[in-house]
Amino acid sequence: MQRPTVGILGDQTVATAVTAAGGEPLAVDPTEVAVTEPDVVVAVGESGMLTAADIGIESPVVPVDAGYPYRSVERGSLESALAAVFEDQHEIAELPVATARTPLGETRALAEFMLVTGEPARISEYTVVSRTERVATFRADGVVVATPVGSNGYTRRADGPIVANGVDAFAVVPIAPFSTDEDMWVVPTDGLELRVERDETPVELLADDRTTGSVVPGESVRVGVESSLSVAVVPESSGRFR
Repeated sequence: MQRPTVGILGDQTVATAVTAAGGEPLAVDPTEVAVTEPDVVVAVGESGMLTAADIGIESPVVPVDAGYPYRSVERGSLESALAAVFEDQHEIAELPVATARTPLGETRALAEFMLVTGEPARISEYTVVSRTERVATFRADGVVVATPVGSNGYTRRADGPIVANGVDAFAVVPIAPFSTDEDMWVVPTDGLELRVERDETPVELLADDRTTGSVVPGESVRVGVESSLSVAVVPESSGRFR
């Protein structure tokens, strides 16, 4: 019987657990995992999950030590979790992957997009539009758009709204706004547009943990959800998973 193929994103030392569970670790560069189309992908840490979304993984993903809300397993439980997945004793949870389009192209993010000034101690002016209706225009260091997964990260630390998994919405939060009483918003995932209104300082677009380029004032960044990341969830009744 052929062993299931397993791609690994992140710490390659988990290959030992993959082999012990009956899988065949793929000896490829992480950037080539999506091309090889493995049966399962192991993503180690939050960075592994963000990479999985960025490179367009379509195989079921088993998160390891990625924390909440990625439905991850602890490293010591990976062998048992993979064995359960190989035997189809798991469920699939779909995590939305956001797409941002600019005149320079498009990029993906699992947690959040940010528009931020490229120079310290400088602010710019931003407009948020949802389904052709202007939500707000404000001056700030930047603005963040978070998926349900990302709403538990930076936006939560900034007292922003938390969006429950399964809700088709983004949390939109100004970053260090000039006005101390600036609002925050929950908006639908379709028809969201961000604009930079001033050219006083360069503004960069960040996707999760990477910089993707600059946004010229007057240009639009259109954000939506067109795909998802399939997470293999092992039933918690086993008591070994979190």
